[in-house]
Amino acid sequence: MTTNRRSFLKNIGLGAGVIATTTLMASTGAGEKEQVKHIRKSAERVPKMTFNMSGYAAPKLDKVRVGFVGIGDRGSGAVKRMTFIDGVEIVALCDIRQSAVDGGQKILEEAGLPKAKEFVGGDLKYEELCNSGLCDLIYTATPWEWHVPVALAAMNGGSHAATEVSTARTMDECWDIVETSERTRKHCVILENCCYDFFELLTLNMARQGAFGDLIHGEGAYIHDLDYWHFNKPKNDQMSDGAYTKMWRLHENKRKANVYPTHGLGPICQAMNINRGDKMEYLTAMMSADFTLKKRIEEKAKEDPFFEQFVGWDMRGNMDMQMIRTNKGRTILIQHDISSPRPYSRIHMLSGTKCFAQKWPLKHIAFGHKKVTDDEMKELQEKYEPEIIKRVGEMAKQVGGHGGMDFIMDWRLIDCLRNGLPMDMDVYDAAAWSSITPLSEWSIANGSAPIEIPDFTRGKWKTNKPVELTLKGGGTTKVRNLKDADSKGQLKVE
Repeated sequence: MTTNRRSFLKNIGLGAGVIATTTLMASTGAGEKEQVKHIRKSAERVPKMTFNMSGYAAPKLDKVRVGFVGIGDRGSGAVKRMTFIDGVEIVALCDIRQSAVDGGQKILEEAGLPKAKEFVGGDLKYEELCNSGLCDLIYTATPWEWHVPVALAAMNGGSHAATEVSTARTMDECWDIVETSERTRKHCVILENCCYDFFELLTLNMARQGAFGDLIHGEGAYIHDLDYWHFNKPKNDQMSDGAYTKMWRLHENKRKANVYPTHGLGPICQAMNINRGDKMEYLTAMMSADFTLKKRIEEKAKEDPFFEQFVGWDMRGNMDMQMIRTNKGRTILIQHDISSPRPYSRIHMLSGTKCFAQKWPLKHIAFGHKKVTDDEMKELQEKYEPEIIKRVGEMAKQVGGHGGMDFIMDWRLIDCLRNGLPMDMDVYDAAAWSSITPLSEWSIANGSAPIEIPDFTRGKWKTNKPVELTLKGGGTTKVRNLKDADSKGQLKVE
């Protein structure tokens, strides 16, 4: 081991777990070996911080000019939700498909809003949009491979970036968004809607108010049988009108990693003040064998020659899980399974020295061994309901989007930009939560070896402030075009 290598391990604490992965390399396949080498090299990249984006409040924007890149299922839903938020001007729509942009224009027309400028064409058409100077915010809902390229182009072009999950797919991408956000002082927000679900916000506020005591352990999951969406065959030669354009989601399932960790992880990290008082130290990951995907491809190929192109693919296993330990000694368990025939479950569980809370498959809160009664649950909700739910919760249910959490997320994003407030989810969250994908891949390829999680805040986690939920300095953005809302954007109460 060279002196530089020893210094590196000493300085960022990569310790015995990573040394163990070196000896395990020889037992992995050649392709995995090279891939793991690349992940290690990228993980060792620790650039100097040029500006701390945690807690950063960008200059206020009276009007937020928004451009959308990717107008598919998620993108069109976002366009529609933004039509209800005052202070938003939807100025641009970008997609590789004219039909998708036409659908976005129809949403604007139905909302009585002006037509947006169109950017339609090849995969790189977003660059023209990002360099146009039209937008204050670029909202990205493309296939995953384009999330970071669009975000980087947006920030370099002078716009804030908001990006659907998963944000980054590689360690290099994680560091790229961090460095670019710091250099440009433009926000790079991970659009993790589960952080704005009603129960997750309730438990976050309970944690902030000390109801859990010391948090000990958290569990999160994304367990969702996506069989229909994986095999939703496109109807045209461009492969552009299936559930996933060009079958991109099926392609992602060749990767032996947790490719979608943030739904379960994000709310837990916020409750535990990750990057703001604590940090994730290391993980160990494990994945089951593939018991279904390869067989399903073979079955589909017998029914339709279109699927013959996928026969023989080496697919990911069904269940993967990551165990994470934080600097303060807390533990987190994340699960991910999108190919087992089982009910949907997006576990959110927090366990503390005073309180326990869990959602999926059952929702309950307990103090000690006995869960609270329905009446006691109502009392807890009244006591700990956060201000953001009081402000827009009922309106969010009317607008929709996963029960309202999508709208709360978008409303909060715009309200922060309009009032010059720090983001609930900043670039360090986007990087840390997304890094679980390549790091889990590294661990799985090497016999579940412990892998150090880089500190994207480079020590600032010790002094960064926790997420603020009181709407102090904000909460002023109204909701428009909603039948039951009064002139102040508040719901009428009978």
